[in-house]
Amino acid sequence: VYATQQAPDDITMESKVYAKHKKALVKFSHKKHNVEYKVPCADCHHVYKDGKNVWKEGDAVEKCDACHSEAKAPKAKAGDPKMSKQEEVQKYHYSAIHENCKGCHKDSKKPTAPTKCTDCHPKAE
Repeated sequence: VYATQQAPDDITMESKVYAKHKKALVKFSHKKHNVEYKVPCADCHHVYKDGKNVWKEGDAVEKCDACHSEAKAPKAKAGDPKMSKQEEVQKYHYSAIHENCKGCHKDSKKPTAPTKCTDCHPKAE
């Protein structure tokens, strides 16, 4: 598997878009997801053109914050229009990561797939 050969087995999900991380950083096992769970590369890695993911194995992999370049969507003020989920995901790192990871975990129907905050962001020991 090309992506597994190029990526470290484990990745700490850290991003420069946050002035300070408020929860423990997620330790992501790229190897488990790609090799053991057989998650296709393009389920996480993407480049969208005309609404389609055109990223393919072997293409460059950018950090999420290269496109999802702002930390977290501000709360809408009373009377202001609420941003759509799609707009949030496109712009904000927090929304993109949580929608992609948590959404996939919920869809997997595996009882071990974490969906609660502390499952992925463990308390400091």
